[in-house]
Amino acid sequence: MIQPQSNATFREMLTSGPFIYGAELVTTRGIPEPDQRPKLVELGEGLAADSRIAWVSITDNPGGNPMIPADWIANVLKPRGKQLVIHLTCKDLNRNGLESAAWRYAAEGFNNILALTGDYPVAGFRGPAQPVFDLDATSLISMLRAMNEGIEVTKPNGKKDRLPKTNFFTGCAVAPFKRQERELMPQYFKLARKIQCGAEWVIPQLGYDMRKFHEIKLFLDWAHLSAPIVGNVYVLNKVVARMFNQNKIPGCVVSDALYAQVEKYAAGVDKGKAFFNELAAKQLAVFKGMGFAAGYLGGIHKAESFAQIIDLAESFAPDDWKQFAKEIQFPKEDEFYLFEQDLATGLGDGAQLNAAYLKSLDHPEKSDEATLAYRFTRMMHGLAFKPGEKLFPVVQQTYARLESGHFARTLKAAHAIEHISKSVMFGCQDCGDCSLPDTGYFCPRASCSKNQRNGPCGGSADGRCELNDKDCMWARAYDRLKSYGESRHMIEGPAVFPNLALSHTSGWANNFLGRDHHQVAVAPKEPAAPDKPA
Repeated sequence: MIQPQSNATFREMLTSGPFIYGAELVTTRGIPEPDQRPKLVELGEGLAADSRIAWVSITDNPGGNPMIPADWIANVLKPRGKQLVIHLTCKDLNRNGLESAAWRYAAEGFNNILALTGDYPVAGFRGPAQPVFDLDATSLISMLRAMNEGIEVTKPNGKKDRLPKTNFFTGCAVAPFKRQERELMPQYFKLARKIQCGAEWVIPQLGYDMRKFHEIKLFLDWAHLSAPIVGNVYVLNKVVARMFNQNKIPGCVVSDALYAQVEKYAAGVDKGKAFFNELAAKQLAVFKGMGFAAGYLGGIHKAESFAQIIDLAESFAPDDWKQFAKEIQFPKEDEFYLFEQDLATGLGDGAQLNAAYLKSLDHPEKSDEATLAYRFTRMMHGLAFKPGEKLFPVVQQTYARLESGHFARTLKAAHAIEHISKSVMFGCQDCGDCSLPDTGYFCPRASCSKNQRNGPCGGSADGRCELNDKDCMWARAYDRLKSYGESRHMIEGPAVFPNLALSHTSGWANNFLGRDHHQVAVAPKEPAAPDKPA
């Protein structure tokens, strides 16, 4: 086994070195008694002391539970010299809190960030916490890239200043273990958007189908994108496997076929430990064989257990991974894949996209989601809301004129009509910075539990939101847009940052006058004075 260079950065190891291994460290709730050594610290120090482990990745309030902050244990481990990755999630902090946390990490010397939207909070003091989701993973990634470039700010005296540049090496997640096309394709499209917004490495969420892991690599190649991929392994036990199987941990999948094996081996004397460890080691071997940059181990509570699995993975013959790749394929029933299967390897064939998928693009079926209200809205958008087209200049000049004179009552009435009509058709929440054109005309505030404007989170299962109270908004948007031949371009462009200062103002006026996130490039013509004819 080639040991990682002790003086290399995580960026250097992941982008130019041999296959490496990382370990997940899950923080805890509460503090130990004064006379007790924290088990979290013991585990972290054990991982930091192991030369086989290149980096330690520290979670941020995992599962939506309040925990010790990631940088606390990171500062404890920092003197050990191990490369550290800090998870930063959007569920508990607004954009100011996220930026503040990022500045703190940069000041402390923690430059490796895994940017995540985060699970919906499920626990808190005297009840579940109110989630934030002011930003999502994509907009967080975009903000971290802006910090790397040097954010320009306005001082109290009105002068512009550029803040010092940071040096974040930002990673992102993708959730490929989706059974339905309407869930999986938006995941891939969002992955492309994350990379275009600044993500430099990729880690998949958890599943046990090597063909789906391999598809991530094939998709990046197909989309002409480049980023090192870190294979994700969670060492199962029966309790956790049941939770994954029942969709109780968002984005983590154990199929019925795999769970049947889990029950079989868990009934043994060792409660399945040998089977679970071997499964994890085989996954690591496959990641290495497929050309991933690294393997990442979680679900372990003893440092020596990490070492045992890594040693087992290194003990396999160089070509054993090919057989393991065929063995470890536990999809759900009717699983959708973007690429045809290569029968020789059992993995995907990068030269052949799914034939049925391609045919459906050429001859899309009309979706039930393409309602009359949706068709009418599309028509109106094409007539009036596209810059330079049809009625756009007329409406733009009208709003500019109304705002230039004494038309407060008219503006208020127009806003009321706008809000009522959008409320009836879309459940509008009157945010003033409308994302309906970005999301297939589903209001993200009304139709998404996490207000996702930049693509789906990874928590859905079988087309349902991770809260299981509604269908995933982005899966529904995919259905709508595919029926019009527009699904492939549904998640494109720069990250959306909704301007909260526009709340309860006219989204139409803000759009036509270039105040919302769309930033209309066509400036309105100077309106005529209100007391003169146009």
